[in-house]
Amino acid sequence: MLKGISSLISPELLKILMEMGHSDEIVLADGNFPAASHARRLIRADGHGAPELLDAILELFPLDQYVDKPVALMQVMPGDTVETPIWNAYGEIIEARTGLTAPFEEVERFAFYERAKNAYAIVATGEGALYANLILKKGVIAD
Repeated sequence: MLKGISSLISPELLKILMEMGHSDEIVLADGNFPAASHARRLIRADGHGAPELLDAILELFPLDQYVDKPVALMQVMPGDTVETPIWNAYGEIIEARTGLTAPFEEVERFAFYERAKNAYAIVATGEGALYANLILKKGVIAD
C-alpha cells in the first residue's frame, strides 16, 4: 500500500499506467468483454466496478488534451434497446477529475474491438452494466 494511491489500483495496474506514454490507450472492460482474447497486456480487476476504477485511475492518469475526445465508449448496437446510465456516471467522474464536459467518442462495436486489440492494456473489471466498456487515451503531464 502507498499513501495517496487508491487500494483499487493494483501494483500491476500502477506499473502499466506508469509505462504508458502520450496517446497510448487503456481499456476498462466490463464483465462481458472478451478481454483475455483481445489484450496485449491483461490486468484482472474482477471484483471492481468500472466507475470506481475510472475514478481511481483518473487521480493519477492525465487524459490526452490534444484530441477532442480522449475517451471512447462502445456504441450501442442498432436495434438494441438497452439503456446506458453508466455513461452518465462516467461523465460525472471525468468532469470532476478533468473538467471535461463532452469527452466521449462513440465507437461502433466491432471497431471498438479492433481498437482494444491495439490498446496498451485491457483492464478486465467485474462491471455488470451493459455497454460499460471505455477506452482512455493518455495525455501528458506538464511541469
